[in-house]
Amino acid sequence: MDPRRVRELLEGVRDGGVGVEEAVEALQKLPFREMGFATVDHHRALRQGVPEVIFGERKTAEQISAIAEALVSAGQNVLVTRLDADKAEVIGAKIPGFRYAAVARTGAVELAKPPRRPGAPVAVVTAGTTDISVAEEAVETLQALGIEALRMYDIGVAGIHRLLHRVDELRQASAAIVCAGMEGALPSVVGGMLSTPVVAVPTSVGYGTALNGFTALFAMLTSCASGVVVVNIDNGFGAAMAVHRMIPPAPTAPTAANDETR
Repeated sequence: MDPRRVRELLEGVRDGGVGVEEAVEALQKLPFREMGFATVDHHRALRQGVPEVIFGERKTAEQISAIAEALVSAGQNVLVTRLDADKAEVIGAKIPGFRYAAVARTGAVELAKPPRRPGAPVAVVTAGTTDISVAEEAVETLQALGIEALRMYDIGVAGIHRLLHRVDELRQASAAIVCAGMEGALPSVVGGMLSTPVVAVPTSVGYGTALNGFTALFAMLTSCASGVVVVNIDNGFGAAMAVHRMIPPAPTAPTAANDETR
């Protein structure tokens, strides 16, 4: 359940606009819903500030649709990751307002705009064009969290003048998510230039000894730039969630009672 909805519900009971029985019925949907094949966590938005996200890989379109419908019925926005186009077509036919981002392989239903997070945008950086699908997963996740993203693509160390050309802009960002494959050097370079949080994402890009991203992962874990956070291979979603925990939350709207005491 969206924290804003809980607040509105409790204020409605306090002010007499919502009956106790109506409030009890709404709260019965918390904290989770058993569906046989899944147990949907409706309480996660209250605990973590973001609703449960559906991992679409290895789930059927019918399973994803059912989970998404349960989240929508509880008044929550929906984000699905690792979603292929065939499943997205089935889900889109069942759920009004479903939007598919093909490059990111994500799907979303936005019932309400997420509260805008304060501060400068988060830079999402790639070493090459082949890293963009991972970066776009991060971008879609950031947007679902109410965090503005600034794309900086194909500015890797093979032509480092491209990165240096954008350093001033990069330093204005509130954080940076840096996606790179091959030898995975770019996060170290970016990490050495910024004082803001840097989250490195190794991608499964490169020839044989790139080992499907393990070479980049090991390089990022042994970065010379202190404090660079590293997530799993191709995990743009995880990088965005890490940033979500690092930067300030969205401000809480004042209630009528708070206004009266000012």
